[in-house]
Amino acid sequence: MLRGLFVTGTDTGVGKTVVSAALMHRYRVETRLRYWKPIQTGIEQDDDTSDVARLGGCSGDELFTSGIRLRRPVSPHLAALLSGTTIGIRALVESIEREREDCAWIVEGAGGVLVPINDTEMMADLMVGLELPAIVVARTTLGTINHTLLTLELLRRRGLQIAGVVMVGERHEANRAAIEHYGEVAVLGELPCLTPLTTAALEAWSVSGLDRDGRLLELLRTRK
Repeated sequence: MLRGLFVTGTDTGVGKTVVSAALMHRYRVETRLRYWKPIQTGIEQDDDTSDVARLGGCSGDELFTSGIRLRRPVSPHLAALLSGTTIGIRALVESIEREREDCAWIVEGAGGVLVPINDTEMMADLMVGLELPAIVVARTTLGTINHTLLTLELLRRRGLQIAGVVMVGERHEANRAAIEHYGEVAVLGELPCLTPLTTAALEAWSVSGLDRDGRLLELLRTRK
């Protein structure tokens, strides 16, 4: 069984890549980490692996660069269709299983949990296939309570373990309290809009503001 975390979100552009980089900073001293983006669309304008390498200060051996890389910034199922191909979850799972080493994985999803991957499978199905606990990245702004609770409910219905939530944006105590109460989940950190967003600034926040109680360390070190 793989060790690590699957970083998902309530939406696209919510901050999954930045949180993934912050996790690399936060825990690479405690355990060996590798980052993986299984599916990337719009590769001609976005490359989350490169962004994590830069923001997370990652070395080459901390990155697993294999995966689906498609043009056009659209849903994976549509990008695959327009490219004349089909994405298969089993092949993705097998590719990381062949890489199994004495390390923990930070795996970043594409979009939210119900983003279609092919005609019958969603991002949540890939998460089930990998069996990694989920980190949910959510905005702090109006609407986040509903979006976050819907995401948490779907993950639980799929039998996935939820490691916690990371909120991104200007701090909103009432929204945080509602997500923790109604979602029965811990908010592991509130990432402000770092201006400028630099490697050093993100590392400083990860040390001071991410998972202060070290809840994630056990998940990264061992899996039963």
